[in-house]
Amino acid sequence: MIRIGTSERGGTFHSQGLALKALLDREPLLAPAEIRDAKAASMENAERLEAGAIEFGFIAANWIGRAARGEAPFANKMDLRVAAPMNAGPLFFIARAADGPRSVAELAGKPVVFGGGTSGMAQHATTIFAALGMEVQPVFLDFAAGGEAVMRGEAAAQLQCPIPNPVMTALAERYAVRVLPYAPGGLERVLAQVPFYRPIVMRKGALRGLDADVSQVAVLNLLATHARVPDAMVAALVRAVIAGAEELPRLNPLFAGLHELLARLRQEGATAFEKTVALHPGAAAAYRAAGLLV
Repeated sequence: MIRIGTSERGGTFHSQGLALKALLDREPLLAPAEIRDAKAASMENAERLEAGAIEFGFIAANWIGRAARGEAPFANKMDLRVAAPMNAGPLFFIARAADGPRSVAELAGKPVVFGGGTSGMAQHATTIFAALGMEVQPVFLDFAAGGEAVMRGEAAAQLQCPIPNPVMTALAERYAVRVLPYAPGGLERVLAQVPFYRPIVMRKGALRGLDADVSQVAVLNLLATHARVPDAMVAALVRAVIAGAEELPRLNPLFAGLHELLARLRQEGATAFEKTVALHPGAAAAYRAAGLLV
């Protein structure tokens, strides 16, 4: 049996974990896979990996390096390793379509919903505005409450991620929303200053109110493991992910693009998923056997 740390029930990591479990339960070395919820998602999963409470955990790329280096909010270095990419999720600001701001640049000085005060979303919002050299008024609310605050006019915008997610889908069905583009040069500035972000295009029609393609930043979400987890176990999981790269997006659309993420190994090598945290040896062996890594 393996234990996989995800997020709160209904969260994106939790829904992806359930789809992954359906795949892994067919593998004799891995079954049954047990999903472990987590209130603090990435941070909690890093701590549970270090403590040996789980074998794998969903962690956003902006957290795994900090955990490995022992940087705040982590008190000590953690011997984490990368197993596989899970998805590249867009981070995007939404506003009221009728009378809200029309670009990220127009948020300067305005109240903006960052997410929960200790959440990864709040960290992303802080990082993005710092890269842009902008000051806003942070509002700390969760996804659902924050979206409603924007629609009531109590905040100018909210940072959302990724799609599809139930809260964003329901919000867009109830209200007319706008996804805010960056002003010219803004997106490039963020990408140049933040190494764990990458560009992504949110396609027209991806949610109600998105009437044209819009470029945004994305954060890579990873399935992490620990150096102590046996090579054979990690290799079996990675083989299952490679074999299921076309099936997983059918089980959960959040896995869309997984095949392309895996293919990056051919062009970028072992650091394709994370520049500062190494692949687990079992993962590297599985990728080499599949011809994805030299």
